[in-house]
Amino acid sequence: MKANYKFLFFLIFWAFVGISPSRAQLWEVSLLTADPGKELYSSFGHSAIRLRELVPEGRDVVFNFGTFDFDTPNFYGKFATGKLNYMLSISNYDRFVVEYDYYKRGLREQVLNLTDEQTDFLVQHLDAQYDPARRFYKYDFFYNNCATKIRDAFEIAIGDQLVWNDSTVEEKKTFRNLLDEFVMPLPWADFGIDLALGSVIDRPASPREKQFLPTYMEQAFAEATVLQNGVIRPFVKRSQVILEYPEEPSSFSLFNPLVAFWSLTLIFVGLTGYGFKKGKLMKGLDLLLFGSLGILGLVITFLWFFTDHTTTVWNWNLLWAFPGHLVLVWGLFYRPNATWLSSYLLFAIGATVMVLLLWMLGMQSFSPALIPILLLILLRANFLFYNRKIA
Repeated sequence: MKANYKFLFFLIFWAFVGISPSRAQLWEVSLLTADPGKELYSSFGHSAIRLRELVPEGRDVVFNFGTFDFDTPNFYGKFATGKLNYMLSISNYDRFVVEYDYYKRGLREQVLNLTDEQTDFLVQHLDAQYDPARRFYKYDFFYNNCATKIRDAFEIAIGDQLVWNDSTVEEKKTFRNLLDEFVMPLPWADFGIDLALGSVIDRPASPREKQFLPTYMEQAFAEATVLQNGVIRPFVKRSQVILEYPEEPSSFSLFNPLVAFWSLTLIFVGLTGYGFKKGKLMKGLDLLLFGSLGILGLVITFLWFFTDHTTTVWNWNLLWAFPGHLVLVWGLFYRPNATWLSSYLLFAIGATVMVLLLWMLGMQSFSPALIPILLLILLRANFLFYNRKIA
C-alpha cells in the first residue's frame, strides 16, 4: 500500500509540473533572484528555481523554498520559538513575476549550463523534496533558508563537478556585517537585530556561507564553473533582467534609535541634575529605565534559553538589559533601605562596563545606538549608589 501511495504521488507531481525524468533534456533550468523589498521580511531578497519546458505551449514553473503555512497551529508561537517549518511550493512562473512586479522589486534570471543528466538529477531531487513527508523543513535564517536549499539542490545534482570559484581577495565580513548591508535603510529593524542576535554571528562568514543571502548566491553562481571530463564550462549560460525599477533614494528620518536614545539620555541628565539640586531621587526615572531594561532582559533570556533559534545564544546584551533590573525597581520603591541595593547597583555598573570591554575586544558587536543607553545606566546607577538615602 505504501509503494502504491508513493507511485500515485509521483504521477500527480509530474502531472502538475508537466515534466518527467525521461524528458529532462526538454527543460531549461534557471536561478531567479529578486531584489530586497521595503519590509523587514523581504529586505534580504529572495531566490527560486525556474523550470521552463522547451516545447510550444510548454509548462513554466517556479520552485520556491521560502513559503510557509499560515494555518499552522500556534503559528506565532512557533515563529517566536524558532519551531515554524518552511516548505517547498510550486507556482506558475507568470504568477510569480506578477507578484514581484506588484511590489516593484527587481527580478533577474540566470539560465544554467546543465547537461541532460544533471537536469535529470535536479528534477529527481526536487521531486523528492516536494513529497508531503519532506516538503516542510526546519528553517534557519543563516544555514537552511530559501537560498541555501537551492544551492544545496544544485550541489546534490551536480556533485563535485560544481566548482565555486571564491575570490581569495574577497573582503572578510561577519554575518552581522552582511545583515547590516541590507537592513541599513530600516534603522529600528537594524537595532532590533543587533539586540536579538548573539555573539555567534560576529565571526567571519566563508564565501559559501555568504550564499544564505540571495544577492551573494547570485554572484557565486555567476563565478562558478562546472568541470566535466576535463572540460570547464561556466555554470551560468546567460543572464537577463526580467524586472527592473529605478532605485529609490534613501531617506533619513529623525525618528531613529540613535537620535531617540541620545535625546532620552539628555532628558534624563537634565532631570537627574534637577533631582540632585532639589534633593530628590526622581525614582520615576528608574521605574521607566530599569523597568524597561528588565522586561527587555526577559525577552533576551527567552530567545537565548527557551527557543530553537541558533543565532540568539551567547547574547551579551543580557549584561545591560538584565531581568534582575525589575528586582532593583521593586527594591527602590518597597525596600529603599535594603543593604543589597548598593551591591546590585555596583553589579549593574560593572556589567555595563563589561559590555564596553566586550565590544572593544571584538567579542560581540553592538548597535551604536546603545552608547547613550549604556551612559544612561551608568548615570542613574551611580546617582542611586551615592544618593539613594535622600528623600
